[in-house]
Amino acid sequence: MLTVAPDALRPWFTPERPGPLVFEHVARTGHGTVRVDRWPDPRVVIAELPSNLSLRGDPDYLPPADLAELTGFVDAPPEWLPALRASDPDVAPWNRLIAVLPDTAATPTPAPDVRLLTGDDASALAGLSAESGWIAQTWGGVPGMLAAGVARGVVVDGQIAAIAVPFYLGGTYEDIGVVTEPGHRRKGLSTACAGALIADIRARGHVPTWSTSPDNTGSRGVAARLGFVHVRDDVLYALRTPVPTS
Repeated sequence: MLTVAPDALRPWFTPERPGPLVFEHVARTGHGTVRVDRWPDPRVVIAELPSNLSLRGDPDYLPPADLAELTGFVDAPPEWLPALRASDPDVAPWNRLIAVLPDTAATPTPAPDVRLLTGDDASALAGLSAESGWIAQTWGGVPGMLAAGVARGVVVDGQIAAIAVPFYLGGTYEDIGVVTEPGHRRKGLSTACAGALIADIRARGHVPTWSTSPDNTGSRGVAARLGFVHVRDDVLYALRTPVPTS
């Protein structure tokens, strides 16, 4: 597979829609890679971030050895499923609910303890728990997330308590990811951080979106409180990786 600049490949991933915007995030942030089976005239395109992939094209042109190297949550049309199953017999669907914040929904008033996180907060995030570490994956890790200046968070006693970040940054949509550390849950911090991020997203002229699983009642509750409206059901394929539990 050949790594290429993503600009010429945008038609493979249009129209942009709410959900797993792997390609758009790679193209707009420089984090991740886009690969093809050949150039020019590719037949397969892979947009890849850590543990998150989007596959397009004809799976017959992706060599099994190359497919065997892929791991994570795969966004792909249904015709890719036989190839994914051949590569990983244990591949499993991860059902997703996709929601959008309507224009009519109010922009939350930012809570006073929620602020934009910067490089000066590196020490506060050094103790981020393993279960929360995924929040920075699409930004190349915590340093990349802080350098981008896109995360809103709450710091308590010098340690991060909650973070909201555009997990996927698109040209129209930004999909929100949010975590609250175990010792600070049930205090409304996820709602507060996500609410502050909504204001940032709208200030950029983008539409906030929310992706979660049907059994994640906590995440669904936060989305409902903020006014998100379900627009479609989706599925990712967990390739050589376990399906998360709520």
